[in-house]
Amino acid sequence: MPVLNEEIKVFSGSSNVPLFESICEKIGVRPGQVNLHRFSDGEIYAEIVESVRGTDVFVVQSTCPPVNENLMELLIIIDALKRASAASITAVMPYYGYSRQDRKVKPRGPISAKLIADMVVNAGAKRVMTVDLHAGQIQGFFDVPVDHLYAAPVIIRHLNEKYAGKDAVVVSPDAGGMERTRLYADRMHSEIAMTTKRRTAPNVADVDYIIGDVKNRHAIIIDDMVDTAGTATQAADVLIEEGAASVSLCCTHGVLSGSAIERINSSCFEEVVITNTIPQGEKMEKCDKLTVLCMADLIGESILRVARGESISPLFN
Repeated sequence: MPVLNEEIKVFSGSSNVPLFESICEKIGVRPGQVNLHRFSDGEIYAEIVESVRGTDVFVVQSTCPPVNENLMELLIIIDALKRASAASITAVMPYYGYSRQDRKVKPRGPISAKLIADMVVNAGAKRVMTVDLHAGQIQGFFDVPVDHLYAAPVIIRHLNEKYAGKDAVVVSPDAGGMERTRLYADRMHSEIAMTTKRRTAPNVADVDYIIGDVKNRHAIIIDDMVDTAGTATQAADVLIEEGAASVSLCCTHGVLSGSAIERINSSCFEEVVITNTIPQGEKMEKCDKLTVLCMADLIGESILRVARGESISPLFN
């Protein structure tokens, strides 16, 4: 594919190389070359191999596990590009790590999502692009423009193909997710239900009961991320107890830490749909219930529109 525009360059760290390469193929640019090196003490060094002077640069890097390693790679690459006289630097963070720490939950706790935002901007990013933030207000933590993308068009396309002509109900995992769930329900012409839960500790929550009619319906739980999958599998069990014909889980970000894969394998989920904002690698080999959807077209088109000064809103209408 011919190079679209020599004034646009796209770089990446090591967090999600397959997605980065797919984005470059989508928008027709050569992947930018970065030499990443780790010294014996673990320090990271990044060398930009090609000239970026006067160019608009996009750095694709999910701050997924190992979170701190990937975050430091992103910051160091941005700093190197800034010092190499790039005209503008956009940090494309498909998955924004630390997003769950968006407020103080205890008197002397941190707001880490704000800290990360400050670090990215201070490193030299003039714009940020991310997908399905855990809390929308995180956009306000940045002192630069933020393009908040949504995986809904990609996931809804998959769900409409799978559940066409079937009686499906879209389920929110809690009251806070109702706005997201309403969007999916409207696009799928489905009804809504909701689970109620009590969070007893980090990554731990107890599902109490279901609000809404799920009997003999295909229940689809919609959330922004699945981490340990403990709460999600609990919700699936309760939905089956309430008479659901089947249960699927759809999340943008598949963190899948700890015992998540084992829980999903032993769960009553028919399918767990996630996107490749976080690379899954061997996890797909360990779990045949996983369906991973590619975000390259959506992110790539968003990059093109930003580079051309065009609106990205039509992508989500």
